Amino acid sequence: MARTTLTKTNASGSYPTLPITPGALLVTETAADVANKNQFKCSERDLVLAHNTGATPHTVTVTSKADAHNRTGDIPAYSIPAGEIHQLGPFKSSGWKQTDGFIYLEANHAEIKFSVIQLPQ
Repeated sequence: MARTTLTKTNASGSYPTLPITPGALLVTETAADVANKNQFKCSERDLVLAHNTGATPHTVTVTSKADAHNRTGDIPAYSIPAGEIHQLGPFKSSGWKQTDGFIYLEANHAEIKFSVIQLPQ
């Protein structure tokens, strides 16, 4: 299975380039790929927004990776009510970054729209 890679939006930070033009602060949302699941490259500064655009609750799962102490801690089937936006992360490498360098996530319905925001250093 080839997961669908999500495109990140860079946060503007405390000192954005001025003047701020219309659309410069747009956050891109991508529908969850229910069949193939999703991923994004781990930078250790990634915040995920999960927006349920549907009329019923849907779930999101983030897959953990065993850390140095062999502990895992998946976020399993986290329920997001209709119309709400929830944040997950930011995700550090330890415990989350898979062997291919990606963070794995999925949703049970395409009405979940993911946004990955890369926070400034």
